[in-house]
Amino acid sequence: MTRIAVISDIHGNKSALDAVMKDIHHRGIERIFCLGDLIGKGPQGSECIQVVRENCEKVVRGNWDVFIQNPAEDDFIQWFQDRLTKEDYNYLESLPFHIDLELNDQLLRFFHASPRSEFERILPFHSIEKRLTMFENSEQTGLTHPPDIVFYGDVHTTFLHTYECGILCNTGSVGNSLDLTSASYAIIDGSYNTNAIQFIRVNYDREAELELSKKAGLPAYDKYRDELLYAKYRNA
Repeated sequence: MTRIAVISDIHGNKSALDAVMKDIHHRGIERIFCLGDLIGKGPQGSECIQVVRENCEKVVRGNWDVFIQNPAEDDFIQWFQDRLTKEDYNYLESLPFHIDLELNDQLLRFFHASPRSEFERILPFHSIEKRLTMFENSEQTGLTHPPDIVFYGDVHTTFLHTYECGILCNTGSVGNSLDLTSASYAIIDGSYNTNAIQFIRVNYDREAELELSKKAGLPAYDKYRDELLYAKYRNA
């Protein structure tokens, strides 16, 4: 049986990550891919990195995983940087840009934001022309067969679009969901010579996560609270 759980955008929210991992293991799924943004926003980035390292078969880098490695004068960014270990930084630096997987005669491609950059944001309401660029090859992905199915994260909103060229799927966010407030991930089921996609929502104790965040002195706590409780994006 070939089933793969695809998680993304954990953002230091270990409460949500633990709940999602419990759900995945309860379903008997052993393969887990992660689409980046392990840290930032939530208080337990280092702890989330450890969980991902222990449980995920493949992991790609997200925008937070990239820029956290650069020197920062911003106190907000520095707070998260100070809570990562040298081993954490080495791990984030080692992460690849994308994953390609052949499954049931289809090419599945996984990246954080776009085939060109971890920082290029493609939203579900962007023009069809812009959304279709998600199936393009690039210098980062290499000149291979164009993907039949694309999985990405970054925008914290779950959706699936079907086009003539293939399927575009956003897994949503584990730790910072901005459509519903429950944690989100996707399951690929390739058991029956086809690749079925299922979205899963997992409730977790958001109040406990916020209490932990407050005790840790999390910067921009009020914005984190509004995102977790009301799915209100801080930069809206």
